Amino acid sequence: MLVVDDDPAMRQFLETNLRLDGYDVLTAADGPMAVAIVATQLPDLVLLEVGLPGIDGIELTRRWREDSRTATLPVIMVTARSSTADRVLGLQAGADDYVTKPFDVAELLARVRSTMRRNAEARAMSPLTNLPGNLRIEDEIARRVASGRPFAVAYLDLDNFKAFNDAHGFLRGDQVILLLAMALRRAVVGAKPPAFIGHVGGDDFVLICQPHQVEELCRHAVEYFDEHVEALHDPKDVERGYLEVVDRKGVVRRFPLVSVSVGVATSERRTFRDYREVVAVATEMKSVAKAEPGSAIAVDRRGY
Repeated sequence: MLVVDDDPAMRQFLETNLRLDGYDVLTAADGPMAVAIVATQLPDLVLLEVGLPGIDGIELTRRWREDSRTATLPVIMVTARSSTADRVLGLQAGADDYVTKPFDVAELLARVRSTMRRNAEARAMSPLTNLPGNLRIEDEIARRVASGRPFAVAYLDLDNFKAFNDAHGFLRGDQVILLLAMALRRAVVGAKPPAFIGHVGGDDFVLICQPHQVEELCRHAVEYFDEHVEALHDPKDVERGYLEVVDRKGVVRRFPLVSVSVGVATSERRTFRDYREVVAVATEMKSVAKAEPGSAIAVDRRGY
């Protein structure tokens, strides 16, 4: 964590209280020093005074937001500037929070924890679909394994997606990915107990639920996808029933229209020891589904 303040007493006060709360702390007395530290030792969060020598806090925040390496760096402005105009200026520059001096230490620490939690959650989300990403998916599966209660994991993957991208471009490919995300969202509405859906990345998704739910939820998602994906193909593709793609050698190749394959692993008849075992079985069953023409669902029913 980095504390940036030109007042030595305030720097010491913030550093002491943050260390007592369990954080490792770096300090800087001016803008250029803060720039150097962030460039070499990217902190988890910055507590930033606005009125700094060299480069002020507003300009520092703007620069960090414009740099892809620091665009998501959490910044809390801690400053004596308390007017509404100053708050607006700080937040518009990209600050995550704005705390005015004097402040209550307990409240400041609570804001630090809250900001770091929100940032961690945001990093764990897929930017395209706004669904939980790999970290959240792994945590959710590990939690289900540790609970000892029955669960099912469905691994969904688009068929012929690369050919579709080659034929129609990545922007339209993103629309197909978003369609599958929408199909999953619609499928789990009202599910009891609630189901978890996540975006592994690319054209891969995960659905986690109870064993008795999984086939129905997957079927609803696949049916919605199949019903709407034709609209994302060119009419000529739909009419002839396949995609035509010219490969690197100039040869025209044919591929079926985009569909979705689903592999399901369930703890109903077997015990999983960890996350990796669950993923291995779901991936194996997804390969079984891919061997079928069009959209298909394959459920592991083996008992061990």
